[in-house]
Amino acid sequence: MSDPHSDVQLVSDEGMRLDGRALDELRPIRIEAGVLERADGSCYLEWGSNKVLVGVYGPREVHPKHMQNPLKGIVQARYNMAAFSVSERKRPGPDRRAVEISKITSEALECVVLTDQFPRTTVDVYIEVLEASAGTRCAGLTAASVALADAGIPMKDLVVALASGKINGKLALDLGKAEDNFGEADVPFAIVPRTGEVVLLQMDGHLTKEEFETILEMNVRAAAQVYELQKQALVKRYSAYAEPAPGEEQAAQPVQAVVASGSPERFHEPKIAAPPPTDVVVDEILEAVEATTPAAPGEEPDVNADEDEAEGGDI
Repeated sequence: MSDPHSDVQLVSDEGMRLDGRALDELRPIRIEAGVLERADGSCYLEWGSNKVLVGVYGPREVHPKHMQNPLKGIVQARYNMAAFSVSERKRPGPDRRAVEISKITSEALECVVLTDQFPRTTVDVYIEVLEASAGTRCAGLTAASVALADAGIPMKDLVVALASGKINGKLALDLGKAEDNFGEADVPFAIVPRTGEVVLLQMDGHLTKEEFETILEMNVRAAAQVYELQKQALVKRYSAYAEPAPGEEQAAQPVQAVVASGSPERFHEPKIAAPPPTDVVVDEILEAVEATTPAAPGEEPDVNADEDEAEGGDI
């Protein structure tokens, strides 16, 4: 955050921000799951002008092996900003900020991933920021949560992250780039909606206790909206598999139930009637062949063969 006494006008007298939003309004958000074919799970997210791509691989073997945990798996997140993601070219490679964000993202995701179900393994999460415009750590964490669910990783719930702050003495939801640069405070925040557990909370700047509590309430209300968008992205991802083909409505019902619940669990195969025993099928084929096979030239068919065979006589 910059000097809190900056004279940059970020909010108009009517309470409108530079991008035309109200103080309690989110930027436009678009979430799409399953965008990478070779990854186990993936997500593409646009949050305002932010563009983030996430790929998930695993669970797979840990390297180096001394990092293995015999009791549970580990989640390793790697946050990286592309060199072209900002107006002035960024030097490629990790820096101190990227290392910090990678660490807090890994810790936040480990709070929801059921790592005890796959010990001695790792789940690798790669977060690539293609275009940055304030709030990239929150956008990356939100997208990473969807990518984990897309990969079928067992989780307690999704994670929703966003940042609010203080600009020109007023509390504002979901800070933009100019607001992040010239505002008075910034509070990145992540929550598990189902349990209410806060898995990320940071603050840069100065707030009173009352202002801090108000910002937390704003973040929790806004997180519920983003949570619905995450679930809708996962439902859309698998809804194509739930649409029954003509004449197969009954077989598609078990899949539809899973998709409608928004659960990232794997689909259950529909129950199909068991085929008849192999010997019955073979006997039916042989009878059909014998019935349609003509007698050899000069040989009269034995009409009493079936009767002799039924009586146990010789043919």
